[in-house]
Amino acid sequence: MSNIQTLPLEDIMGDRFGRYSKYIIQERALPDIRDGLKPVQRRILYSMNKDGNTFDKSYRKSAKSVGNVMGNFHPHGDSSIYEAMIRMSQDWKMGEPLIEMHGNNGSMDGDPPAAMRYTEARLSEISGYLLSDIEKDTVSQAWNFDDTEKEPTVLPAAFPNLLVNGSTGISAGYATDIPPHNLGEVIDATIHMIDHPKVDVDKIMEFLPGPDFPTGGIIQGKGEIRKAYEKGKGRIVVRSKVDIEPMKGGREQLIVTEIPFELNKANLVKKIDDVRVNAKVPGIAEVRDESDREGLRIAIELKKEADSQLVLNYLFKNTDLQVNYNFNMVAIDNMTPVQTGVLQMLRSYVKHREDVIIKRSQFDLNKAEKRLHLVEGLIRMVSILDEVVATIRASENKADAKENIKVSFGFTEEQAEAIVTLQLYRLTNTDIVTLQNEQAELEQKILELKAIINDERTLFNLMKRELREVKKKFARPRRSELQDEVQTIEIEASELIVAEDTVVSVTRSGYIKRTSPRSFASSALEEIGKRDDDELLYYANAKTTQHLLIFTNLGNVIYRPIHELSDIRWKDIGEHLSQSLSNFSSDEKVIYVQIVDAFAGENLVVVTRNGQIKQIERESFSPWRTYRSKSTPYAKLKGNDDEVVLISPVQFTDLMLISENGYALRFNLDDVPVLGARAAGVKAMNLKNDDKIKAAFFVNSNSWYLLTQRAFIKRVKTEDIPATSRANRGLQVLRTLKTNNHKVFAAGLINSTADLSALTEELDLFSQAKAPATKETDEQVLEVISETGKKYDINLCDLSLSDRTSNGHPIADDLEKIASVKIR
Repeated sequence: MSNIQTLPLEDIMGDRFGRYSKYIIQERALPDIRDGLKPVQRRILYSMNKDGNTFDKSYRKSAKSVGNVMGNFHPHGDSSIYEAMIRMSQDWKMGEPLIEMHGNNGSMDGDPPAAMRYTEARLSEISGYLLSDIEKDTVSQAWNFDDTEKEPTVLPAAFPNLLVNGSTGISAGYATDIPPHNLGEVIDATIHMIDHPKVDVDKIMEFLPGPDFPTGGIIQGKGEIRKAYEKGKGRIVVRSKVDIEPMKGGREQLIVTEIPFELNKANLVKKIDDVRVNAKVPGIAEVRDESDREGLRIAIELKKEADSQLVLNYLFKNTDLQVNYNFNMVAIDNMTPVQTGVLQMLRSYVKHREDVIIKRSQFDLNKAEKRLHLVEGLIRMVSILDEVVATIRASENKADAKENIKVSFGFTEEQAEAIVTLQLYRLTNTDIVTLQNEQAELEQKILELKAIINDERTLFNLMKRELREVKKKFARPRRSELQDEVQTIEIEASELIVAEDTVVSVTRSGYIKRTSPRSFASSALEEIGKRDDDELLYYANAKTTQHLLIFTNLGNVIYRPIHELSDIRWKDIGEHLSQSLSNFSSDEKVIYVQIVDAFAGENLVVVTRNGQIKQIERESFSPWRTYRSKSTPYAKLKGNDDEVVLISPVQFTDLMLISENGYALRFNLDDVPVLGARAAGVKAMNLKNDDKIKAAFFVNSNSWYLLTQRAFIKRVKTEDIPATSRANRGLQVLRTLKTNNHKVFAAGLINSTADLSALTEELDLFSQAKAPATKETDEQVLEVISETGKKYDINLCDLSLSDRTSNGHPIADDLEKIASVKIR
C-alpha cells in the first residue's frame, strides 16, 4: 500500500522550514544564556576535557581533537569545528581565550590559520572552570547524534562566560552581538546581584560600566550602554587609540596602538592609505603598519604643513578608525531565543550556578554518607577483628562470609562487602585513630554539604567565594577606555580640499571642466575641446578651494565646488551639465559664470526679457543639499518666451535698459529692491505689448552704441538719456519709419578696455570669455557676422556721435541680416 500524502505546499514548506529554523536557533548559532556557549563550542570543550587535553598536559594535534568532536558529538564538517576552535584561541576576539594553541591561529589582518594538521591545541586554564564538577552530575546530559554516549546540554560554568567572552552569530530570524566584558567587573556585578536580587541597571553599571574589548580602544556613549544593558539593544561608538607624536623637521605622525573590536587591521591600513592616495584629506605623507610581536602599531606620517587634528578627525569620520558597535544581546533561555539585558543574564547565571552547586553538593553528600557508613563499619570491625577473621575463615566462600558477618555481627550489606574485600595487607596498618579522624572529617563535611543544600545563605556565600577565586586568579586591568559622551566630529568641507591651481572653463551649451595649468599652457586658447556649434563662454585661473556659480538664461543657477570638477585636458570636451543635473533643459544656455571665494557680501542684478528686475544676495546660492543633481532658481520668469537678459554683480549705481522697439531707460539701482531667489521682481520698464527688453548694462562711460537688425549702427552720448526712475517707458532712441522699422539687435557701453560687463546675451558671453586675457587693448571692436557667414569689424571707439533719435548708418551695403555679434 502506497504511503503518499496530499498536502498543500505552503504547509510542507512552513513545517520543514520551521523545524530547520528551530534547529539552527537552538543548536547552532545562538549561545546559551547560562554558560555563554554555542553547541559546537560546548562540544569542543567537553570532548577535549573528556580526552584529558587540559592545560596541565602537553599539546595535541588539533586534527585529533576535531576528529573526536566530529566523530562523537558534532556531525558536521571539520572546517566548522576547527574554525570554532580557532576563534576560541584568538586573544584579539575572546576576552578570555578558552583554548591555547601552538602554531599559526590567524591574525588581526585576516590571515587564515594553518591547517589543523599543523597546529596543536589544549584547553586553557580558565576553561577548566567552565568544566569543573561536570563529572558530579551537575548538568543534564543528552544522547549524542547516534545514541552511543551522552553529552552535556550546558556546562557548569564557574564564571559568567556569556558576558566575559561575548558572542556573535546569525540564525533564522535572529542574530546576536554580545560584546566581551572585563572578567573582574563581571564577577563583581554577579556578586552584587547575588546579594541584591532586585538591583537596577544603574547600580549594576557601577560594577560593570561597559564592555571591555580585547583589542582595547575607546568606548563612547554611556547612555547607549545603559540602554543596551536594560533592553538588549543599543549602539556605542568605538574609537581607536591614537597618539600624535613629533618627528624630525617639525613634522608629526599619528600612532595607532588600539583599534576597534573585530576589525581587520590590514583592511584598515589599506583604507587609510587610499585616503592618502586619493588626497581626500591634505597632509598624509605615508601610512605604515609597524605591528610586531610587541603589539599593534600603525604609523600615519604627516607632511610638514598638515593639520594633525584635522587629519585625525577625518580618519575617525571616514575610515574604520572609529566604528559603531551595535548591541543585540540575544541568547537561548529555557530553549527559547530572547533579547535580554544584563540583569536577566546575571539572574539566569546565578540560578544556573545555584542548581549546579546544589547538584554537586548532593553528589558529594551521597558519596560522603556512603563512605561514612563504610568507615563506621571498619571502625567496629577493628574492635572485633579476631572474631571477624575467624568467622571469615570458617566460611565456605565470599558470599557465605558476607552472610555470616552480617548475621553474626550485624553489619550491613555495604559494610560486609567492604570487610570481605579488604586486602590482608591493610590489616597491618588499620589504625583505629585514622579511621576515627576520617569519620570526624566525613561527619563535618556532611554537615557542611547539608547546610549548602538546605540553607540559601550558605549556598550563596559559597558561590561568591568561588567567583572571587576565579577573579583573583584571572582578573586583569580593563583594556578599553570608557567615555560618557559621544564626541561629535565636525569637519568643514573647505578644510579637506587640497589647494591647487587650475583653469576652469565653461561653454555656452553647458560643458564644464577644470584643466591643469600645464595642459592649458601647452595648448592654444582656440584649441579648447568643444562641439562645432558651441562656443567658449568663460575661462579663468582658479583655486580648487573656490566655488563656481553658473547662471542660465532660464533663471537657474548651478553650483559646483571647483575641486569636484573633473580634471580634463584643455583639448577634451569636458562634462555636460545634463550628465549630473536632472532638470537641465535642452534649450537652456549658460549666460553668466562667476568664481567666488565666499558667498556673502555681494548682490547681483537680474533683468528679464519681459521687463522684471530685482537684486538678489549671492548668499542665496550657498550650497543646497541636492546641488549635485539639481539646479535652483534665481529668477522667476513670466511667460514661455521670457528669459534672463542680464545677471551681473552690482558694478555701478546707474543701469541702462534698451527695448527691442527702441526705447532707452536709465535709472538708479536704489530703486530696485533686494528679493529672494524665487521672487519675480518688480517692473523694470513700462513696455508696450509687443516690446521686450533687448539689452541691459551699467553706465560708467560717456557713450554707448546701438545696432539694429537691419545692420545700422550708431554711437550715442550717455547724457542724452538722463536718469529718471524705474518702471517708466523711457526715451525713444530710434526714429519710427513708415515701413520696415528698425529693431534693436544689440546695444552696449563703449569703453576703452575689453573686459566689459554684460551687454546683450551674445556680447555678455564673449566679454566674459575675454576677461582673463592678459593683453590689454585700447580698441573695442564689434565683430558682426551675417547670415551668409561674412564678417564685419567695427571699431566702436572710432564711431562718430549721433543724435538720440537717429537710426545711425549702415555697416555695409551688402549686409542685409545679422546672425550674431561679438566684442573683441
